[in-house]
Amino acid sequence: MSLRVVFRVAARHEVEEAATWYDQRRPGLGEEFLREIDEAVLRAAAHPERYPPILADVRKTVARRFPYSVFFRVRNDCVVILAVFHGRRDPTIWQDRT
Repeated sequence: MSLRVVFRVAARHEVEEAATWYDQRRPGLGEEFLREIDEAVLRAAAHPERYPPILADVRKTVARRFPYSVFFRVRNDCVVILAVFHGRRDPTIWQDRT
C-alpha cells in the first residue's frame, strides 16, 4: 500500500521550474521529466523503507533519466517531499529545509 504524498511548496516549485527549463530545451521534454519525477515519488511512497536515511530521517530516491534526486521523509501516513534537486546544486539548500 502506498503512502499519501505531500509536496512542500519549495519542492513543487523546483519541479515546475525544472520542467519549464527542459521544455524550453526541447518541447515535450518537460513532460518526460514530470513523468520521471512522478515515478520516483511513487516508488518512494510505495516502499519508503527501501531508501536509507541520509540525513537524520531524510531519505532520497534518484530519478533514472534526469540528474535529479527526490528528498523526502515519512510522517505518519504520508511521504513529505522536501526537495526535488539537481545533482549539481549546493545540497545545503535542501538541507536547510529539514
